[in-house]
Amino acid sequence: MIMKYKAFSILFSILLVVTLPLALCSCGSKNNSSNNEEIVLRIANWEEYLDEGDWDDDEEIKLENGKKIIGRNTMIKDFENWYEKTYHKKVKVEYSSFGTNEDMYNQLTIGDTYDLICPSEYMIMKLLAEKKILKYSDDFWDISNSENYYAKGVSPYIKKSLDQLRYHGQSVGDYTAGYMWGTLGYVYNPKYVSRKDAEDWGLLLNQKYHKKVTAKDSVRDCYFAVRGMQTQKQILTDEFQKQADYQKKLSALLNDTSDQSIQSAGEILSKMKDNVYSFETDSGKSDLVSGKVVANLQWSGDGVYSMQQVEEEGIKLRYAVPKASTNLWFDGWCMLKDGIGKDKEKQQAAQAFVNYISRPDNVVRNMYYVGYTSVIAGGKDQTIYNYIKYMYGSDDKKSVDYDLNYFFKQNGDNYNYVMKTSKEMSEGQLYAQYPTKDVMKRSAVMAYFGDQTNKKISRMWIDMRCFSLK
Repeated sequence: MIMKYKAFSILFSILLVVTLPLALCSCGSKNNSSNNEEIVLRIANWEEYLDEGDWDDDEEIKLENGKKIIGRNTMIKDFENWYEKTYHKKVKVEYSSFGTNEDMYNQLTIGDTYDLICPSEYMIMKLLAEKKILKYSDDFWDISNSENYYAKGVSPYIKKSLDQLRYHGQSVGDYTAGYMWGTLGYVYNPKYVSRKDAEDWGLLLNQKYHKKVTAKDSVRDCYFAVRGMQTQKQILTDEFQKQADYQKKLSALLNDTSDQSIQSAGEILSKMKDNVYSFETDSGKSDLVSGKVVANLQWSGDGVYSMQQVEEEGIKLRYAVPKASTNLWFDGWCMLKDGIGKDKEKQQAAQAFVNYISRPDNVVRNMYYVGYTSVIAGGKDQTIYNYIKYMYGSDDKKSVDYDLNYFFKQNGDNYNYVMKTSKEMSEGQLYAQYPTKDVMKRSAVMAYFGDQTNKKISRMWIDMRCFSLK
């Protein structure tokens, strides 16, 4: 059984709630009261980032415990039905999508109003700095509530990472519920690229692969990769590795935005521009499939997609994270003040949506459909872990142990989350979806830089993309 991916964009239809006035006053009053009981929830999410439910009739996931998971309706429709059955009130979701964090932010600045959105970590910090998002309620974190699937099931590792991510003393974990997460690395063809080269940030500058590698057309991703190039020798020294505050120092190095670092990054990016095949937004995956390039700087979720697509053509790709460092990224659900305001029923519905898609069977549906990795481990429910074994497990004599305890293990859980997988998967799709603990140790979140610093970095990027800096 292979993972299901969509190579084309299908946007959810926006569901409109239309109130029809009645001629009779007495009946009209009653009807308005009824309509007021229907909660309208406006949600904005990334394109192709939620199960749209158009699975084939014979398509299902059957786990080793006999549990079957299918997607017939959209996740939105199933949530609306579940909410009415669970809370005895109707909710109508108006769902729309965006292509980038900046697109989403621009929609907010021109007056679009949403209740629940799913930006990336740096945009969450920007919205937090601008006081545009609400804290999750205490009720949301009550694990004694059987419907609070997020609080009960979020990976302890991810929860800790979100709680430790702070902006001006405030924890991001109080203002966001994680959705998907991953790393930044290289997808490469092992027929042409050695793993040693792929585990070096300098791959994008390596003349052996002149015009055969691609980078993201994203200033933040490329700036992080360049900071990785600038610092990897220092990071890999024993002196740096053995520091008591290693993680803090690692983050500081990779998030350095001094004028000198920005200028140096511009010079490196100019050299990179001469060496790469292209800076791309979405063509890197197809270029790998077609063979135009042999390696691509990618987010781990897109890496899984690429590996899955070429596998059908008999091509085997791998995913590598540089030995020195990597970017740990998150997308998470935030409630907007402008949308929800002080409406407790709407806030409850927004939090219920997060909980519903955090239910283990729905987590599997979304991961299967979009290919990215959920922040949910499932708590005492092993559905998600069983799904990972269903996708990547191997009983072959040459199989290797793959330790996922850091992600799945909860306090008081005696289960040992070590699965058997193939050597290929341990360096490929499984490694991209669930990196090993040592990768997590050398990971850092890319922070929100602030508007003034962003302007400097953006100017450097424009100069590099449009002019020669040499």
